[in-house]
Amino acid sequence: MNLLPHRQTRPPVRSPRYDPVKKYAAVILAMICFSLSFVWFKVANQVYGPLTIVFLRLGISVGIILVFLTATSSLHRPDKTDLAHILLLSFFEPFLYFMAESYGLRLLSPTVGAVIISMIPLVAPFAASFFLSETVTIRHISGIIVSFAGVTLVVYEIGAGMTASPLGILLQFGAVLSAVGYTVILRKISSRINAITILFYQSLLGTIYFLPFWLLFEAGFYFHTPFDTEGMLAIFKLAFLVSTVAFLFFIYSIRQLGITKSNMFINLVPVFTALFSWLILNELLTVQKMAGILIVILGLFYGQIDAREGKEIPSQ
Repeated sequence: MNLLPHRQTRPPVRSPRYDPVKKYAAVILAMICFSLSFVWFKVANQVYGPLTIVFLRLGISVGIILVFLTATSSLHRPDKTDLAHILLLSFFEPFLYFMAESYGLRLLSPTVGAVIISMIPLVAPFAASFFLSETVTIRHISGIIVSFAGVTLVVYEIGAGMTASPLGILLQFGAVLSAVGYTVILRKISSRINAITILFYQSLLGTIYFLPFWLLFEAGFYFHTPFDTEGMLAIFKLAFLVSTVAFLFFIYSIRQLGITKSNMFINLVPVFTALFSWLILNELLTVQKMAGILIVILGLFYGQIDAREGKEIPSQ
């Protein structure tokens, strides 16, 4: 009889470099897709209305996710508390966010829209302070002031006055507030529900929220519009690469990195958008606009230095 103590075998240890690379690669890829969404919306909006673009984008995304969920049997059934959170989550984004962003982008260039959306990382800590007991510092406030100065340079051309629509700017800031509400609620449930389930429910409910508005304002125009290959391809890219792939990456990054660190990468969106707008849409970038974008990014990074060095937002 063997009297020696039994040696327990340990599972192999995964390389510590793998997880950080995966986390940051996911959030950077999400930002690239989010940047391209401003360009693809402009392409689709040449043919289709904003409600049609969002409604089809969400509907196609629901179909793609449903196929995946059926094949993998990975749909999670939320309890009553989580269902209430998902209903509110979907109301903030995609409904309110896309409603404000879509109509705002009709009045703004992709670059201007992206610069305003990049304010999300600085506004988010104020919501986290109220709902998640995070601390708002002088750096956050200073960063907002610096970033607003940069936004002013982007939308107000010296010698020409306001070059961007005030209503468009207001709508984009409405999208910013909606995105902040979304991330706060998402942080509460992302540790209990898998990302693909969250994405499925938010896309499905978003489609339902948009349906009556689409039927009332744009359905008739859509059915009388000839099929446009380029416009529909842009909508499919929005549905698959942004509303599905990018959101999966972003939900994953919020669960792994937290609200503050994940939102920090939104700083890259105006840079990518300016580049893609120049390459794809031949958008003119003046020296003043480039300086404004740089000031916005500097303000964003300055306002988050203490947040990145501080504690992570706790799971709720």
